[in-house]
Amino acid sequence: MAANGITLAYDSFGDGAAETILLIAGLGTQMIRWTDAFCRELVTRGFRVVRFDNRDTGRSTHFAEHGAMDFATLASALTEGRRPELAYTLDDMASDALGLLDALSIRRAHIVGRSMGGMIAQILASEHPSRVLSVASIMSTTGNPDLPSAGPDVMTMLMRPAPDPALDEAGFLDHGVAFARRIAGTAHPFDEEAHRALLWKEVRRGRAPGGFGRQIAAVGLAGDRRSRLAAITAPTLVVHGTEDPLFPPACGEDTAAAIPNAEMMLIPGMGHDLPPSLYRTIADAIERTACRSSISISGL
Repeated sequence: MAANGITLAYDSFGDGAAETILLIAGLGTQMIRWTDAFCRELVTRGFRVVRFDNRDTGRSTHFAEHGAMDFATLASALTEGRRPELAYTLDDMASDALGLLDALSIRRAHIVGRSMGGMIAQILASEHPSRVLSVASIMSTTGNPDLPSAGPDVMTMLMRPAPDPALDEAGFLDHGVAFARRIAGTAHPFDEEAHRALLWKEVRRGRAPGGFGRQIAAVGLAGDRRSRLAAITAPTLVVHGTEDPLFPPACGEDTAAAIPNAEMMLIPGMGHDLPPSLYRTIADAIERTACRSSISISGL
């Protein structure tokens, strides 16, 4: 689908006439991280569900011509207060999501984002309030520089280059599974076989070399969004796990504090993941937030 001057791969579940939930994926991951089962959980509640590959992932437009981002160069620039040249920004990615809604003739939607996708959802809701019915920011953060950061071992694993799957597919899958296991919570089973199969499917759908680095640069230079979040008027849900090692719980609490009347949902034992055992719990919360939107509209 042509949107915002690029091509975005997407698919849709449910009745096309129903209210839409737009799902925005996280850093370096494809739309299928929002699993079919999770999408169906939302469809059973009466919604149409649209998921898509962010730019530089999966089957959407890749930005290989910009080259891979060197993490040492990025870190050095940030330390020195310089802004390196970016292939794109999170605002560009929010414009992609808005462009997809336009292309699908969806006037207003419920926006749900996870991790980096939560940041994109925050920007979309703050900059285009007339297009957003409700917001769910899951395992995300505000960009507040005073918040606690991930532990050194998590950052080392995150930044360590993955093997090229064309040369070492088993090594690539082992790399991805090890990181997923590290950031998962302890209260819910980690299904290694299912995660390995998901990573394998992503490779087969389409991999964007360097895309992860270009996206992490966009995140790193997005800045503090708290003043923008204060402008969000849509009913908002903030979901975070007590065991998130990538964005500690304070990041979710800061997000909820920055958004007027946001509901904070802190889930015991959840990490930086969305295990199937929590699908119903989180879908219930998204539905509840969407219903707050309906009440607000009916009261106008």
